[in-house]
Amino acid sequence: MKGSTLAMNKNKFVYTAFLAIAFAATFSACKDKRSTGLEYARNMYDPIAYNPDQPNKNFKDGKTAQLPPAHTKPVGFTEYDEYPNTKEGYEAAGVSMVNPLPVDTVNLAQGKHLFTVFCSPCHGDKGDGQGHLVKIEKFSGVPAYQTGSSSRGGNMVDLTAGKIYHTITYGVNNMGSHASQISPTDRWKVVMYVQQLQKGQ
Repeated sequence: MKGSTLAMNKNKFVYTAFLAIAFAATFSACKDKRSTGLEYARNMYDPIAYNPDQPNKNFKDGKTAQLPPAHTKPVGFTEYDEYPNTKEGYEAAGVSMVNPLPVDTVNLAQGKHLFTVFCSPCHGDKGDGQGHLVKIEKFSGVPAYQTGSSSRGGNMVDLTAGKIYHTITYGVNNMGSHASQISPTDRWKVVMYVQQLQKGQ
């Protein structure tokens, strides 16, 4: 009898302690709505480096994001100055530029993927000018590659690789430049795929 009373008292003590801990945890969690609670190893996820938009006492102007030194180029950057964003530059690119990549299944598959991501919202998956942005009447006048006319003159089906590359780089009309989104090599893959769409393939 004495042993069973002792066991009951131990159980009550454990339950009471558990309830007290649970209450304290709940109360402390609700005390400050903005608190994230306890943080383990905060130095594991707080960056040591400055974020680009943070003030930085290491520079005279107090900014972290600095302009690159004059006459420097980013790694992998390719100049495109010989074909300026003019009608003459467009025509010169159309005559002189040739796709340096081999036409193979890998390049075409990558070109198709890039086209689907960047171009098909307006140009459509088949290059028919009926992408979903056109269908919801966000943009109009997107020409089809097989049957449309270029706003710069001539038929879309006759556009050369250089003209397509120039247009991807600089944009035209409602189409903005894709130079910051698509690398020069990947632009040639898109050109390759667009030329397949010109043939109706």
